[in-house]
Amino acid sequence: MKMIIIIVKDHDADALTQAFTAENFRVTRVASTGGFLRSGVVTMLLGVEDGQVDAAIDVARKSLPPKGDEKCATLFVVPVQHFEQI
Repeated sequence: MKMIIIIVKDHDADALTQAFTAENFRVTRVASTGGFLRSGVVTMLLGVEDGQVDAAIDVARKSLPPKGDEKCATLFVVPVQHFEQI
């Protein structure tokens, strides 16, 4: 299992959340601040099976078209050693 952490700007978060849920990915959104002038950003957390990582990244790429040289998101994929729902 992998945890995908995606940091996007506030104005891109709704479209990305809708795209993930339309493709049956469960996503948790956390409001945060960061970057230059502490602009509003959203951190999204997705727990996915190893075989779903590329599909989730593809959803993000299609939902966040490039705006010139500006990057739309920062994405991390980290291994999950233990997962439990209580």
